[in-house]
Amino acid sequence: MTIALEEVCSGLGFPEGPVAMDDGAVLFVDIKEETLVRLAPDGKTTTIAKIPGGPNGVAIGPDGAAYVCNNGGVYSFVPYEHEGVQITVPAPIRPNYEGGSVHRVDLESGTVTQLFDSYEGKRLIAPDDIVFDASGGFWFTDTGIEDAESTRYGGLYYATIDGNTLVKAATIPMPNGVGLSPDGGTVYVSDTVFGRLWACEITGPGQVKPGPLSGMPGNVVQTLPGYQWLDSLKVEADGRVCVGTIFNGGITVFSLDGSTEHVAIPDLFTTNMCFGGADMQDLWITASSTGKIYKTRWPRPGLKLAFTA
Repeated sequence: MTIALEEVCSGLGFPEGPVAMDDGAVLFVDIKEETLVRLAPDGKTTTIAKIPGGPNGVAIGPDGAAYVCNNGGVYSFVPYEHEGVQITVPAPIRPNYEGGSVHRVDLESGTVTQLFDSYEGKRLIAPDDIVFDASGGFWFTDTGIEDAESTRYGGLYYATIDGNTLVKAATIPMPNGVGLSPDGGTVYVSDTVFGRLWACEITGPGQVKPGPLSGMPGNVVQTLPGYQWLDSLKVEADGRVCVGTIFNGGITVFSLDGSTEHVAIPDLFTTNMCFGGADMQDLWITASSTGKIYKTRWPRPGLKLAFTA
């Protein structure tokens, strides 16, 4: 598949977590600049809130507020030259890292309130992506940490906006993107360094059915060949799963029969996307290492999210 890209924003630090708003604007985070930003239809950007650490993923909750996963500054950002182009890439350098958290942001006032920062007495590592279900609860991933010496596995969590519920549903090596199937019965999780997409059958709030073998959080949809990492994801209305793909920069479309299609984007770190517009076929893409956001028309509609604002 080849798509025509329109560059709608540039000069950003490391954009991620786009959310299409009802008025045609797009909400996104800039991890490097530690901000939550609104991109208006005319291309103007406005900072809504400063979120110290590493705001990483965004979703609109049932109360109309933005809920933001914060990786806590688990990455620093360094210059890197790729094919003669200077880009910005995340690096495992953590001088200010203190642990991750989940925040609520009032979109009118910009007030940031911490909702969660620990589970069973242990600090969250690096919350990344987030999606709400129809009941108003949300699933989110905690990516964990990997460096040259060790790996701390992350996990899939479920929580409620009143702060009373936080459940760990599964342990996954490096979970990143998260999304729900059209019927709400399956939660999809991309496992970054393995290039793998998991499908986890939901059996209750914060509960998933384990896979057929020990250590499997669910069933494997597909594992990409070669050196391809997976980032955040969105689901199409027909159930296909679109995942931002790192190193082989682009979007990988996973069909549930295990087949895949790669859509090239001119950025080594194509991290995320969101569907919007009247027919849900407008697609905004965060091209993070070049600091850009693109817009395109997708050949199929995306799945409408449970809540918008």
